[in-house]
Amino acid sequence: MKYTNILNGLLWVVFTTVSGYSQTAMTHIYGRNTISLNGEWAAITDPGLMGNYLRIWEERVPETKTDFVEYSFEGAPKLIVPSDFNWQYPELKFFEGYVWYQKNFSYQKNSAERLFLYFGAVNYLTDVYLNGVHIGSHEGGFTPFEFEITETVKDGSNSVIVKVDNRRQQNGLPGEGYDWLNCGGITRDVFLVKTPSGYIEDYSIQLAKGSYHTIEAWVKVNHPIPNQEVTVSIPELGITRMSAVSEEGIAWLEFRGDVDLWSPKNLKLYTVQIASEDDFLEEAIGFRTIKIKGKEIHLNGKPIFLRGVNIHEENPVRAARASTYADAELLLRSARELGCNFVKLVHYPHNEHIVRLAEKMGLMVWDEIPVYQHIAFSSEGMQEKLETVLTELISRDRNRCAVIFWCLFNETYTSTEKRSESLVELTRFCRTLDSTRLITSVLSNQGYQDNTFDVWDPLVEHCDVIAINEYLGWYLPFSGEPSEVKWKLNYPEKPLIITEFGGEAKYGSDFGPKDEAAWWSEEYQEKIYTDQIRMFNATANLSGVCPWTLFDYQSTSRLHPVFQGGYNRKGLLSEQGDKKKAWYIMKDYYGSKKQSYMYD
Repeated sequence: MKYTNILNGLLWVVFTTVSGYSQTAMTHIYGRNTISLNGEWAAITDPGLMGNYLRIWEERVPETKTDFVEYSFEGAPKLIVPSDFNWQYPELKFFEGYVWYQKNFSYQKNSAERLFLYFGAVNYLTDVYLNGVHIGSHEGGFTPFEFEITETVKDGSNSVIVKVDNRRQQNGLPGEGYDWLNCGGITRDVFLVKTPSGYIEDYSIQLAKGSYHTIEAWVKVNHPIPNQEVTVSIPELGITRMSAVSEEGIAWLEFRGDVDLWSPKNLKLYTVQIASEDDFLEEAIGFRTIKIKGKEIHLNGKPIFLRGVNIHEENPVRAARASTYADAELLLRSARELGCNFVKLVHYPHNEHIVRLAEKMGLMVWDEIPVYQHIAFSSEGMQEKLETVLTELISRDRNRCAVIFWCLFNETYTSTEKRSESLVELTRFCRTLDSTRLITSVLSNQGYQDNTFDVWDPLVEHCDVIAINEYLGWYLPFSGEPSEVKWKLNYPEKPLIITEFGGEAKYGSDFGPKDEAAWWSEEYQEKIYTDQIRMFNATANLSGVCPWTLFDYQSTSRLHPVFQGGYNRKGLLSEQGDKKKAWYIMKDYYGSKKQSYMYD
């Protein structure tokens, strides 16, 4: 049954690849034969949306004395890729519309190889042209995609043009309203990828659910030759296994290994080699188990308390989308200094750099798709969009042992048409793609009165853990003693994680009464955290907490001119990295939890 489910998921990927424009990207891009197209791209900003009418992708030039063309990439401003365009020029700070990117590259065709154009992410709607030919489109701002250009590329000089449209979409993922800056552009790496004809497209090599020794693996070969075999090797363990490739291009393997389990205290990764008739890949992969046992979360068979923090994909110092390895280091080192063993990457898939670095730093990861608040679940094609973005994320991160959660939504509402049935179906689909991790969603259908939380969202039934955002002390005052808060859960036997809490404070604002939120003071934020921890210490089946958020970050929803200035000020750190008083409260709390859970 498990192989049937996985096969169905893989066949869904094949179906959507051939029936849509873009292709789900091949896994492990950093282990491939690539040519980087990062760096400077010429750019035309198109606030009037005239580029389609002018057919910018044709790159026309005047041919006679009476010809003129109302655009040109020659002499155009340059944009750095990867990065959002909003921070690169002041006039683009809040721009939402078309930006046309252009770059030349040289290539010599080789009949023995195929060529792909890979994008780590482009926000939000993308059209790609090569030498004046439209080669495909993609919707979604946070996941990788690619196009095969073997037949379109020319010997010698080639020109690629990318039209980026970051306007908010009523039926988009996310929708029209969200609490972060709408960073547009080519925000992640761009590569030319060379492969053999029958290349290794995707694979999964992980411990079987609940097992410490049995490794289940599958490898998908694109355009396999008949009677081909695939080999998976872990040299350090002395393991080499072979399996025949099916007509669908998939080889299944299962074998035992005496593996040293990855954990926040044991950062063990193995060199794993995958070989087909024509292709070879090598990747560092770790092995661990994550499961629910009663009201606890168990990592490698031992209870774990998630000392987490929420992180937006923003380099706070540059006020730009976090797009480089150095950006990932800045964010994760700050989380580590706080005492975290867990990072919640919100509210969309983050850069692959941060997920891979988290694994090396011993930080467990929460991966989330951009299903945020008011999604148009009943709009035509929405279910396919949901399944596509989830597939693109899982295809990228399924071999990352640090990833312990797939999160399918944040703060959606039962009053939204088709919300619950759509998300139940998405949860089922997720389990066909990967059932080895915990699957959850952040609930907001709850009530608080008489110092009691009543969590009644019907989707709790389908989640492995109960994840709750609550802002007692900020959006709602405590209605009683924090240490006496009661929880009414419709599934009280499941572990509980407080996935957001906190309040806003501008760094250095210590004036005003300590007990009044309107002063936005550090002291009031500190009080919120002190009260929250009193509540945590009295909460049964609490398995982790995640303050909102690590750094102050940009948001067009934050309009207070004195205290916010375009920033969500709930960070434990200012945008310059200054530690607020609440930071020290959480640091001490995590130190005490670390002593109680010696495993990590």
